[in-house]
Amino acid sequence: MPSYHSLSETEEAVKRQLGPIPVQMEALAAVSNLHRAAAAVRQHLENSALRAADLTWSAFVVLWVVWIWEEMETRHVAAEAGLSKSTLTGIVKTVESRGLLTRRQHPDDGRLALLRLTPEGVALMESLFPAFNQEEAFVVDPLGSEGTLQLAQTLRQIITNLEDHGEERRETLRGRTPFPPRRSGRRRAT
Repeated sequence: MPSYHSLSETEEAVKRQLGPIPVQMEALAAVSNLHRAAAAVRQHLENSALRAADLTWSAFVVLWVVWIWEEMETRHVAAEAGLSKSTLTGIVKTVESRGLLTRRQHPDDGRLALLRLTPEGVALMESLFPAFNQEEAFVVDPLGSEGTLQLAQTLRQIITNLEDHGEERRETLRGRTPFPPRRSGRRRAT
């Protein structure tokens, strides 16, 4: 399902709303379009390649991470998948009940859990991923091979900038001000 407003309608509304507010429009457009593109790609993949397997995007990403790394602690799967540990717990319960994933206690630390795909989970990923990749190719087809490579390199630059300098930047912006309460009301552990 496409967005309610088209990209050009949204860009015009943003210009109107911001008016004289001093902002870096190129950065705004880049990050806004990055977000919209990610949401559109996710929605397309859920409604195409993942539909037949009855998987959400988040469930697929969890299966993908575990498939690639073969076995991994839940906290690391959550971080790699960009999920909270509580969201991961729900996804793991779902895919575990479908026989795609197993969870076991860490042999060195009983407080930790390890995830591994079952043979059925491996078979699903091996059969599903080619169709998923065909949809990835469809998504970037207008860019051509060179444009697709350039996009991948550009996104890598954004990712590595945030990996290398993001925490320092956030600390600088935050200064000594404590984190505001989360919507749930709890405070982040320090």
